Amino acid sequence: MFARDPLFWRAGAVSSLIVTLVVLAMLTTDTLRVITAGGQNVPTYTVINHQIGYEYVTDRNEYMPTIGGQEPLFGKIYSPAQAEALVRHGKLVIQSRACLDCHTMFGTGAYYAPDLTKAWLDPAWEHLWMPMTGTHTRADAIAAFLQHPEQYPTWTREMPNLHLTLDEAQAVVAYLKWVSAVNTNGFPYGFKTAAAGGT
Repeated sequence: MFARDPLFWRAGAVSSLIVTLVVLAMLTTDTLRVITAGGQNVPTYTVINHQIGYEYVTDRNEYMPTIGGQEPLFGKIYSPAQAEALVRHGKLVIQSRACLDCHTMFGTGAYYAPDLTKAWLDPAWEHLWMPMTGTHTRADAIAAFLQHPEQYPTWTREMPNLHLTLDEAQAVVAYLKWVSAVNTNGFPYGFKTAAAGGT
């Protein structure tokens, strides 16, 4: 069947557009439900006040983050507003220093330096970096390293000194802790903590 009437084609185009917009709206709503802070896969910013672990879930056949009891970050429990501001500040610091020119996060960035998606959970912070930096917490070890990476060379590819202040380094740590609690459906593949059976 061939219709020469332009109204037929216009009506078909309009109805196709309406159906597409409805489907797009439904997909957008579902996606936002999953990826918004406090949503299905992304914890609220106050997760930085808690212990974050990583364990294998048999029925999903993947590792997933776990949220434990209270664990003050830098000796402080942050209110929801303070936690959100700190995490957002950390994200801006990472963007301002172009960290993803070398690192990867959520599959975006470069593969020159370590993936940062689960960096907070890396057991090396406790086993290697805390003794090396002379600190007593994972958060303090990460902040010390971020402020003076040239003092702790451990790889052939050394991280440059980005001249972070203590506040900026602590904000980045908060961001990395929050990111590690995001359920990334097992990404990055093969990442395990010491408690989960290796690094």
